[in-house]
Amino acid sequence: MSIIAIIIIAALVVIDQLTKLYALNVIKPQGFVKVIDNFYYFTYVENRGAAFGMLQNKQWFFIAVTVVILGVLIGVLVKYKIEGKLFYTAVVLVFAGGIGNLIDRVFRGYVVDFLQFSFFPPVCNLADYYITVGAVMLVISVAFCKKNIAPRKVKAEE
Repeated sequence: MSIIAIIIIAALVVIDQLTKLYALNVIKPQGFVKVIDNFYYFTYVENRGAAFGMLQNKQWFFIAVTVVILGVLIGVLVKYKIEGKLFYTAVVLVFAGGIGNLIDRVFRGYVVDFLQFSFFPPVCNLADYYITVGAVMLVISVAFCKKNIAPRKVKAEE
């Protein structure tokens, strides 16, 4: 993974965490804020489960799954050279989203959600969108791009 990718991941995680701090300090006391009437709202939710509230209070399960997925991504990045820009961007987004929500689960015991569209009822956060967009990009990349990764060449000992 390049230093640029690490900087982008770090920046995305910081942005995610800053928006969650805003949600904790500003939205939580109100519970609900109309941003664009009948379209977009800030709705404070402490999510102790997965998407759509599934598997409530299984924090250690989600922490373990996230660590395994991040470990697999690190393994892929170490073992393979990523050649597809779409694939690389997708990995960066999934990685940043995973870290953002992992921080919440480890330090708060729940994930702070607050972004809600009227046409999509689940309340989410930026990390959720990073993961979702990254996952869609991964699927598109794997399905439609010919070359995404190549084995790294190991230098022969002299």
